[in-house]
Amino acid sequence: MGAGEVFKNNMNPQEIKNKIIETGKLLWDKGLVTGFNGNISARVDAGTILITATGTCLGYLKPNDIVALSLMTGEVLGDGKASSEKFMHTEVYKNFPDINAIVHTHPTYTNGFFLSNDHLEPKTFEAKFYLGIVKSVPQSTPSVTAMEPVIKELKVTNIVVLRNHGVVAMGKDLFYAFVLIQELEEQTKVELVDVHFSNKSVINSLRDSSVSPQNDGPTKKYKLFSKDQINEIVRIVNNDAQMQELGSKTAMNMDLAVCLQETGDTHSFKFENGRITKTGQDKEAEFLITANEAIWRAVFNREIDPFVATTQKKMNLRGDFARISKWYAPCSRIFQLWTNVPVE
Repeated sequence: MGAGEVFKNNMNPQEIKNKIIETGKLLWDKGLVTGFNGNISARVDAGTILITATGTCLGYLKPNDIVALSLMTGEVLGDGKASSEKFMHTEVYKNFPDINAIVHTHPTYTNGFFLSNDHLEPKTFEAKFYLGIVKSVPQSTPSVTAMEPVIKELKVTNIVVLRNHGVVAMGKDLFYAFVLIQELEEQTKVELVDVHFSNKSVINSLRDSSVSPQNDGPTKKYKLFSKDQINEIVRIVNNDAQMQELGSKTAMNMDLAVCLQETGDTHSFKFENGRITKTGQDKEAEFLITANEAIWRAVFNREIDPFVATTQKKMNLRGDFARISKWYAPCSRIFQLWTNVPVE
C-alpha cells in the first residue's frame, strides 16, 4: 500500500468480524490483554467501521460482541453499545484514510516501562526497522479525550503509547497492528533483561544507545530540498569521518534518489565508496525513496527514521530492500547526518 493510497477492504462484514475475533484471541493467548481491557476495530467502507462492544473480553469474543459504527457521527448502526474508546478509533480513521485496522491494549511490560520513561529506542535490528523510536503521550483520563497529541505521533509512526493507560497501533490490517504491539512488548522485556545483566538503569541504557547529531549548537534551517539543503547534505556526508569509514568498508557504490510525492521533484546522489560524487535529478536511480512533505519534514527534524518510515509504508522505497540492507550501517549514518540539516 503506497503513501497516500486509500485502502479498499475486500472482505464482507462477517469476514471482518471473524478477523476481529481471531485477533482478540491471539492477543489473549499472547498475554497482551487481560480481563475486559482493550478494543479492536476495522474499517468496513468509507463511512463504517466495526468495533468491539464495551465490557467485552477480547479473548472470548462472539459475533454479537462486535458492533457497526458510523465513522462520521460515531453512532452505533443497529444494536449494541460500542467501546468507550470509540472516539479514539473514529478520529484515527478520519485522519488516516489508508489505515484499515486499529488495536488498543494495555500490555503489562509496555505500561510498566513507560511509567518511568517517555520513549523506547529498540536495540535489536528487526525492531529498529519495524518500530523505530516509540514515543508516549500523556494520558489523564480513563478514555482518550485529547486526540491531537495521539494523531501527531501517528503521523510519523504507526504505534504510540498512552502513558498510564496502554498502547495504540494502526495498520493496513489487524495482524499488522497486532505484530507492532507484540514487538513493542518484546522490546520492553529486552530492556528489562538488558538492565538486569548490565546493572544499569533503563534511562542510562537508552541514553547510551542513542546517537546524537554532531552539531549541538544552533542549527540553520533550510527550505525542504532547496539547493542550499542539498549542498549542505553533500558537504556534511563527505566530511564525516565515520561515514567515509563505513562507506569504504562496505563498498557503498549506489545511486540514491529522494522524491517529494506532491510535486514529483527528485534529487539524486551518486555514492562511490560512501562519498557523494555527483548530484542530479535522476528519477531512474537504483534506489528511489518517495514520501509526502510531512514525512520528509519529520525525517529531517529527527521525528522518524527513514528505515522505519519505509517498513511502516509511510515512505515508498523503489529498489531491492535486501540489497540496500547490506549498506545498513552507512545508510543509518547518512540518515543521522540528515538531522543536521533540518527544514523550516
